[in-house]
Amino acid sequence: MNSPDYQPFQHTPEEIALRSSLDVPLLLLPKRGNVFADRALRLRQKAADHAMRDYLMFMAVVCEAQHARLPQFPQVPIPTQAQIDAAAQDGSALLATDRWPRDPAWRGELRALLAQVLQKLPADSPARAGVQAVADLSDEVLEQQADRLLAGITLGLDLAAAPLIAAGLQLYWVHLVTSTSQLGPTVFRPRENSNRCPCCNSAPTASLMRVGGKQEGQRYLCCSLCSAQWLMERVQCTHCLSDKSVRYRGLQAADAAADPEKAPAIEAETCDECRHYLKAMHMAREVHVEPVADDLASLTLDLLVSEEGYIRSGTNLLLLFGDPEAEPGGA
Repeated sequence: MNSPDYQPFQHTPEEIALRSSLDVPLLLLPKRGNVFADRALRLRQKAADHAMRDYLMFMAVVCEAQHARLPQFPQVPIPTQAQIDAAAQDGSALLATDRWPRDPAWRGELRALLAQVLQKLPADSPARAGVQAVADLSDEVLEQQADRLLAGITLGLDLAAAPLIAAGLQLYWVHLVTSTSQLGPTVFRPRENSNRCPCCNSAPTASLMRVGGKQEGQRYLCCSLCSAQWLMERVQCTHCLSDKSVRYRGLQAADAAADPEKAPAIEAETCDECRHYLKAMHMAREVHVEPVADDLASLTLDLLVSEEGYIRSGTNLLLLFGDPEAEPGGA
C-alpha cells in the first residue's frame, strides 16, 4: 500500500456560500427499485478475479433475493404523526433501531429471502448449510441475534449467521424507511454533520463523494442498514468530527502517488485525533462505486490501515468481525 498524506480538500468561504445558494439536499433516501439490484450487480462485477470471489458472489445472490422480496414486503406499522412530532422535538432518528419496535414480519421475510437464496445456490455449494441453519433458527433466537447485531454487540453474536440476519434487517428497514417517506418530505430531519443515520440511527458503511447537479463534489455518509445517505462536510472525521488531522490513504502503485489523476477511487480517511477511519469513495474516479459492495471488495485496505493502528468507525453488516469465542446461534 502506498500511504501518502494527501492534501485535504478544503472549502473556501466563497465555495461554502455557493453551496448554500444551491440548496444541496441533506438527505437522499434509498430507491426501492434499485438499491439491492445495484449492489448485487456491483458485487458480481467486483468478484471477477477477486481473492474473495466466492463470498462476493454469495452476497450477490443474497442481494438479488433482497431485491426480489422488497416489492412483496407486507404492510407494517409506520410512524404516527405523534411519533413524528416527538422525534422532531427531541432530535432523534424517527426509526432508530433501539427505539422502533420491529414488526414480526421481518422474520417471515428473512426466511422467504433465505428460501430464495437456497433455490439459487448450486446443490454442492458449501454455503447451503449455513443458509439453512439460519432459516431454522427459532423466532426467539433470531430476535436475540438481531438485538446484538443492531446494538453492535459481538459477544454472543453468531458471526457466520450475522450477514444473513442483517440481510433480513436491511430488507425490513429499507421497506420501513421508504414507506414512511411517503408521509411527506419533512418526515426525516437530518442534523448537520451527524455521524449517525437520520432515519434509523445506524453507523455508516462508508462516505461517498457524489457527482452531478447540486450533489457535485458533496460528501454523503451511507447507512449500513437502511441505505439512506446524508450530507456531511468533507475533511471532517466521521467519528470525532475533528478537522485537525484528517489524512487519506489508498492502495495504488508507487509511481502513481504523485499524480492526482491516478488517485484511487477508494481511500481510507484517517484521523490522528481519535485514531479512527472510514473509507471514502469517489464517484468522479469510479462512477459505478457502490458503498457496501466496494467496501467488501477492498478489505485489503482495512487490513493495512488497521496495521497502522487505526480503528474502523463504520460497519458493513454483510461481513462482521468480533469475539472468536462467541457461540454460534447462542441465546
